Amino acid sequence: MPLVTSTEMFKKAYDGGYAIGAFNINNMEIVQGITDAAAALKSPVILQASAGARKYANSVYLVKLVDAALSLHPEVPMVLHLDHGADFAVCKDCVDNGFTSVMIDYSGHSFEENIEESRKVAEYAHEHGVVVEAELGTLSGVEDDVAVDAEKALYTDPDQVEEFVKRTGVDSLAIAIGTSHGAYKFKPGTKPQLRFDVLAEVSRRLPGFPIVLHGSSSVPQEYVKIINENGGALKDAIGVPEDQLREAARGAVCKINIDSDLRLGMTAGIRQHFMAHPDHFDPRQYIADGRKNVYDIVAHKIKDVLGSDNKI
Repeated sequence: MPLVTSTEMFKKAYDGGYAIGAFNINNMEIVQGITDAAAALKSPVILQASAGARKYANSVYLVKLVDAALSLHPEVPMVLHLDHGADFAVCKDCVDNGFTSVMIDYSGHSFEENIEESRKVAEYAHEHGVVVEAELGTLSGVEDDVAVDAEKALYTDPDQVEEFVKRTGVDSLAIAIGTSHGAYKFKPGTKPQLRFDVLAEVSRRLPGFPIVLHGSSSVPQEYVKIINENGGALKDAIGVPEDQLREAARGAVCKINIDSDLRLGMTAGIRQHFMAHPDHFDPRQYIADGRKNVYDIVAHKIKDVLGSDNKI
Protein backbone atom coordinates (compact mmCIF):
# COMPACT_ATOMS: atom_id res chain seq x y z
CA MET A 1 0.00 0.00 0.00
CA PRO A 2 1.43 3.44 -0.90
CA LEU A 3 1.21 6.44 1.41
CA VAL A 4 -2.37 7.63 1.84
CA THR A 5 -4.05 10.85 2.88
CA SER A 6 -5.93 11.13 6.16
CA THR A 7 -9.35 11.65 4.54
CA GLU A 8 -10.68 8.12 4.90
CA MET A 9 -8.84 7.61 8.20
CA PHE A 10 -10.54 10.61 9.76
CA LYS A 11 -13.99 9.68 8.49
CA LYS A 12 -13.72 6.23 10.07
CA ALA A 13 -12.24 7.67 13.27
CA TYR A 14 -14.97 10.30 13.59
CA ASP A 15 -17.74 7.77 13.06
CA GLY A 16 -16.04 5.15 15.23
CA GLY A 17 -15.25 7.28 18.26
CA TYR A 18 -11.47 6.95 18.18
CA ALA A 19 -8.46 9.01 17.06
CA ILE A 20 -5.42 8.38 14.89
CA GLY A 21 -2.04 8.80 16.53
CA ALA A 22 0.23 11.35 14.86
CA PHE A 23 3.72 10.50 16.06
CA ASN A 24 6.75 12.66 15.31
CA ILE A 25 9.67 11.01 13.56
CA ASN A 26 13.32 12.02 13.71
CA ASN A 27 15.40 8.94 12.89
CA MET A 28 15.25 5.31 11.77
CA GLU A 29 14.68 3.79 15.19
CA ILE A 30 11.72 6.04 15.97
CA VAL A 31 10.13 5.19 12.61
CA GLN A 32 10.67 1.51 13.34
CA GLY A 33 9.23 1.66 16.84
CA ILE A 34 6.11 3.51 15.69
CA THR A 35 5.34 1.45 12.61
CA ASP A 36 6.14 -1.91 14.19
CA ALA A 37 3.67 -1.11 16.97
CA ALA A 38 1.02 0.09 14.50
CA ALA A 39 1.41 -3.13 12.51
CA ALA A 40 1.21 -5.32 15.60
CA LEU A 41 -1.98 -3.63 16.78
CA LYS A 42 -3.49 -3.27 13.29
CA SER A 43 -3.78 0.49 13.57
CA PRO A 44 -3.55 3.20 10.92
CA VAL A 45 -0.89 5.76 11.76
CA ILE A 46 0.31 9.26 10.91
CA LEU A 47 4.06 9.86 10.79
CA GLN A 48 4.83 13.55 11.06
CA ALA A 49 7.94 15.63 10.59
CA SER A 50 8.51 18.98 12.26
CA ALA A 51 10.85 21.72 11.10
CA GLY A 52 13.41 20.42 13.58
CA ALA A 53 13.16 16.88 12.22
CA ARG A 54 13.57 18.07 8.64
CA LYS A 55 16.58 20.14 9.62
CA TYR A 56 18.13 17.25 11.57
CA ALA A 57 17.47 14.34 9.24
CA ASN A 58 16.62 16.03 5.92
CA SER A 59 13.23 15.41 4.30
CA VAL A 60 14.77 13.03 1.77
CA TYR A 61 15.90 10.67 4.51
CA LEU A 62 12.56 10.89 6.30
CA VAL A 63 10.60 10.10 3.13
CA LYS A 64 12.85 7.12 2.39
CA LEU A 65 12.60 5.84 5.97
CA VAL A 66 8.82 5.94 5.78
CA ASP A 67 8.96 4.25 2.37
CA ALA A 68 11.01 1.45 3.96
CA ALA A 69 8.42 1.07 6.72
CA LEU A 70 5.68 0.85 4.10
CA SER A 71 7.51 -1.93 2.30
CA LEU A 72 7.78 -3.90 5.55
CA HIS A 73 4.18 -3.19 6.65
CA PRO A 74 2.17 -2.77 3.43
CA GLU A 75 -1.05 -3.55 5.28
CA VAL A 76 -0.78 -0.45 7.50
CA PRO A 77 -2.36 2.78 6.17
CA MET A 78 0.32 5.45 6.72
CA VAL A 79 0.23 9.20 6.25
CA LEU A 80 3.39 11.30 5.97
CA HIS A 81 2.49 14.68 7.46
CA LEU A 82 4.27 18.01 7.78
CA ASP A 83 3.92 19.27 11.34
CA HIS A 84 3.76 23.06 11.83
CA GLY A 85 4.56 24.27 8.35
CA ALA A 86 5.63 27.88 8.81
CA ASP A 87 4.38 29.27 5.49
CA PHE A 88 3.29 28.44 1.95
CA ALA A 89 6.85 27.81 0.73
CA VAL A 90 7.52 25.14 3.37
CA CYS A 91 4.20 23.43 2.70
CA LYS A 92 4.75 23.53 -1.07
CA ASP A 93 8.18 21.94 -0.68
CA CYS A 94 6.71 19.04 1.28
CA VAL A 95 3.80 18.62 -1.16
CA ASP A 96 6.30 18.49 -4.01
CA ASN A 97 8.50 15.95 -2.23
CA GLY A 98 6.18 13.13 -1.26
CA PHE A 99 4.23 14.23 1.82
CA THR A 100 0.54 13.31 1.68
CA SER A 101 -0.59 15.79 4.33
CA VAL A 102 0.68 19.21 5.40
CA MET A 103 -0.09 21.57 8.23
CA ILE A 104 0.03 25.30 7.71
CA ASP A 105 0.44 26.97 11.09
CA TYR A 106 -0.27 30.65 10.68
CA SER A 107 -2.06 30.83 14.02
CA GLY A 108 0.38 33.42 15.34
CA HIS A 109 -0.81 35.90 12.70
CA SER A 110 -4.07 37.80 12.42
CA PHE A 111 -7.30 35.98 11.62
CA GLU A 112 -7.35 37.35 8.07
CA GLU A 113 -3.68 36.53 7.46
CA ASN A 114 -4.26 33.02 8.79
CA ILE A 115 -7.18 32.57 6.39
CA GLU A 116 -5.28 33.86 3.38
CA GLU A 117 -2.16 31.72 3.91
CA SER A 118 -4.18 28.62 4.79
CA ARG A 119 -6.38 29.08 1.72
CA LYS A 120 -3.33 29.43 -0.50
CA VAL A 121 -1.81 26.22 0.90
CA ALA A 122 -5.11 24.33 0.60
CA GLU A 123 -5.56 25.29 -3.04
CA TYR A 124 -2.06 24.17 -4.00
CA ALA A 125 -2.13 20.99 -1.92
CA HIS A 126 -5.54 19.90 -3.21
CA GLU A 127 -4.34 20.33 -6.79
CA HIS A 128 -1.69 17.72 -5.96
CA GLY A 129 -3.89 15.30 -4.00
CA VAL A 130 -2.57 16.35 -0.59
CA VAL A 131 -4.74 17.22 2.43
CA VAL A 132 -4.27 20.24 4.68
CA GLU A 133 -4.51 20.91 8.40
CA ALA A 134 -4.59 24.44 9.79
CA GLU A 135 -4.62 25.87 13.31
CA LEU A 136 -6.94 28.35 14.97
CA GLY A 137 -5.98 29.45 18.47
CA THR A 138 -2.47 29.29 19.90
CA LEU A 139 -0.88 26.63 22.13
CA SER A 140 1.73 27.50 24.71
CA GLY A 141 4.98 25.61 25.18
CA VAL A 142 8.05 24.74 23.13
CA GLU A 143 8.41 22.25 20.27
CA ASP A 144 11.41 22.61 17.95
CA ASP A 145 10.98 26.01 16.26
CA VAL A 146 7.55 26.64 17.84
CA ALA A 147 7.74 28.59 21.11
CA VAL A 148 4.81 30.44 22.67
CA ASP A 149 4.71 32.00 26.15
CA ALA A 150 1.80 30.85 28.32
CA GLU A 151 0.42 34.37 28.59
CA LYS A 152 0.24 34.60 24.79
CA ALA A 153 -1.63 31.32 24.34
CA LEU A 154 -5.22 31.67 23.22
CA TYR A 155 -8.11 29.23 23.29
CA THR A 156 -9.81 28.72 19.95
CA ASP A 157 -12.81 31.01 19.51
CA PRO A 158 -15.76 28.85 18.37
CA ASP A 159 -17.31 31.93 16.76
CA GLN A 160 -14.51 31.89 14.17
CA VAL A 161 -14.33 28.24 13.14
CA GLU A 162 -17.14 28.11 10.57
CA GLU A 163 -15.90 31.13 8.67
CA PHE A 164 -12.31 29.90 8.84
CA VAL A 165 -13.06 26.44 7.44
CA LYS A 166 -15.41 27.78 4.76
CA ARG A 167 -13.00 30.42 3.50
CA THR A 168 -9.84 28.30 3.62
CA GLY A 169 -11.10 24.92 2.41
CA VAL A 170 -8.81 23.06 4.82
CA ASP A 171 -9.49 19.41 5.63
CA SER A 172 -8.93 19.41 9.40
CA LEU A 173 -8.51 21.97 12.13
CA ALA A 174 -6.13 22.03 15.08
CA ILE A 175 -7.71 23.83 18.03
CA ALA A 176 -6.42 25.10 21.37
CA ILE A 177 -8.34 23.73 24.37
CA GLY A 178 -5.58 23.59 26.98
CA THR A 179 -2.95 21.21 25.63
CA SER A 180 0.62 22.49 25.37
CA HIS A 181 3.83 21.67 23.56
CA GLY A 182 6.80 20.06 25.30
CA ALA A 183 7.30 18.12 28.54
CA TYR A 184 6.49 21.00 30.91
CA LYS A 185 2.85 21.61 30.08
CA PHE A 186 1.42 22.60 33.47
CA LYS A 187 2.62 24.17 36.69
CA PRO A 188 3.31 21.81 39.61
CA GLY A 189 0.35 21.45 41.94
CA THR A 190 -2.23 22.32 39.29
CA LYS A 191 -4.76 19.85 37.95
CA PRO A 192 -4.61 19.77 34.17
CA GLN A 193 -8.06 20.14 32.62
CA LEU A 194 -8.86 20.44 28.95
CA ARG A 195 -11.63 22.83 27.86
CA PHE A 196 -14.18 20.30 26.69
CA ASP A 197 -16.77 23.06 26.53
CA VAL A 198 -14.76 24.72 23.75
CA LEU A 199 -14.37 21.38 21.96
CA ALA A 200 -18.11 20.71 22.21
CA GLU A 201 -19.01 24.10 20.77
CA VAL A 202 -16.51 23.75 17.93
CA SER A 203 -17.92 20.30 17.18
CA ARG A 204 -21.46 21.65 17.18
CA ARG A 205 -20.55 24.34 14.68
CA LEU A 206 -18.53 21.95 12.48
CA PRO A 207 -20.52 18.69 12.49
CA GLY A 208 -18.57 15.78 11.08
CA PHE A 209 -15.42 17.85 10.65
CA PRO A 210 -12.15 16.33 11.96
CA ILE A 211 -10.52 18.17 14.86
CA VAL A 212 -6.84 17.88 15.83
CA LEU A 213 -5.12 18.19 19.21
CA HIS A 214 -1.49 19.26 19.33
CA GLY A 215 0.73 19.11 22.41
CA SER A 216 -0.92 15.94 23.67
CA SER A 217 1.93 14.00 25.21
CA SER A 218 1.16 12.70 28.69
CA VAL A 219 4.77 12.76 29.92
CA PRO A 220 4.79 9.23 31.47
CA GLN A 221 6.24 9.56 34.94
CA GLU A 222 7.90 6.14 34.79
CA TYR A 223 10.20 7.39 32.04
CA VAL A 224 10.82 10.70 33.80
CA LYS A 225 11.81 8.69 36.88
CA ILE A 226 14.18 6.47 34.90
CA ILE A 227 15.83 9.49 33.31
CA ASN A 228 16.29 11.26 36.64
CA GLU A 229 17.62 8.10 38.34
CA ASN A 230 20.20 7.72 35.59
CA GLY A 231 21.78 11.16 35.48
CA GLY A 232 18.93 13.24 34.09
CA ALA A 233 17.45 16.44 35.51
CA LEU A 234 13.82 16.69 34.46
CA LYS A 235 12.05 18.68 37.16
CA ASP A 236 8.28 19.15 37.23
CA ALA A 237 7.66 17.57 33.82
CA ILE A 238 3.87 17.22 33.59
CA GLY A 239 1.67 16.18 30.66
CA VAL A 240 -1.97 15.84 29.60
CA PRO A 241 -3.92 13.17 31.53
CA GLU A 242 -4.62 10.22 29.26
CA ASP A 243 -8.23 9.85 30.36
CA GLN A 244 -8.93 13.34 29.01
CA LEU A 245 -7.32 12.46 25.69
CA ARG A 246 -9.47 9.33 25.47
CA GLU A 247 -12.56 11.42 26.10
CA ALA A 248 -11.54 13.79 23.31
CA ALA A 249 -10.94 10.85 20.96
CA ARG A 250 -14.48 9.61 21.53
CA GLY A 251 -15.78 12.88 20.11
CA ALA A 252 -14.73 15.02 17.17
CA VAL A 253 -10.97 14.74 17.73
CA CYS A 254 -9.63 12.49 14.97
CA LYS A 255 -5.88 13.18 15.26
CA ILE A 256 -3.84 13.43 18.44
CA ASN A 257 -0.20 14.54 18.23
CA ILE A 258 2.42 12.83 20.38
CA ASP A 259 6.11 13.73 20.37
CA SER A 260 7.56 14.42 23.83
CA ASP A 261 6.54 10.99 25.14
CA LEU A 262 8.63 9.33 22.42
CA ARG A 263 11.61 11.52 23.25
CA LEU A 264 11.30 10.62 26.91
CA GLY A 265 11.08 6.91 26.16
CA MET A 266 14.08 7.00 23.84
CA THR A 267 16.15 8.99 26.34
CA ALA A 268 15.14 6.76 29.27
CA GLY A 269 16.17 3.63 27.40
CA ILE A 270 19.54 5.04 26.43
CA ARG A 271 20.35 6.51 29.86
CA GLN A 272 19.37 3.30 31.62
CA HIS A 273 21.45 1.24 29.21
CA PHE A 274 24.58 3.32 29.75
CA MET A 275 24.27 3.08 33.52
CA ALA A 276 23.81 -0.70 33.37
CA HIS A 277 26.51 -1.23 30.72
CA PRO A 278 29.19 1.45 31.07
CA ASP A 279 31.48 -0.58 28.83
CA HIS A 280 29.13 -0.46 25.82
CA PHE A 281 29.87 1.86 22.92
CA ASP A 282 27.97 0.22 20.05
CA PRO A 283 25.00 2.45 19.11
CA ARG A 284 23.04 -0.64 18.08
CA GLN A 285 23.05 -1.76 21.71
CA TYR A 286 21.82 1.34 23.49
CA ILE A 287 19.58 2.81 20.76
CA ALA A 288 17.78 -0.53 20.56
CA ASP A 289 16.65 -0.04 24.17
CA GLY A 290 15.30 3.39 23.30
CA ARG A 291 13.51 1.94 20.28
CA LYS A 292 11.85 -0.68 22.48
CA ASN A 293 10.47 2.07 24.70
CA VAL A 294 9.12 3.93 21.66
CA TYR A 295 7.36 0.73 20.57
CA ASP A 296 5.85 0.24 24.03
CA ILE A 297 4.64 3.85 24.25
CA VAL A 298 3.02 3.79 20.81
CA ALA A 299 1.37 0.42 21.47
CA HIS A 300 -0.06 1.75 24.74
CA LYS A 301 -1.34 4.94 23.11
CA ILE A 302 -2.99 3.06 20.26
CA LYS A 303 -4.73 0.53 22.45
CA ASP A 304 -5.50 2.36 25.68
CA VAL A 305 -5.74 6.05 24.72
CA LEU A 306 -6.58 6.48 21.05
CA GLY A 307 -8.69 3.36 20.61
CA SER A 308 -7.35 2.87 17.05
CA ASP A 309 -6.30 -0.78 17.43
CA ASN A 310 -7.85 -3.39 15.13
CA LYS A 311 -9.11 -0.71 12.74
CA ILE A 312 -7.32 -1.95 9.60
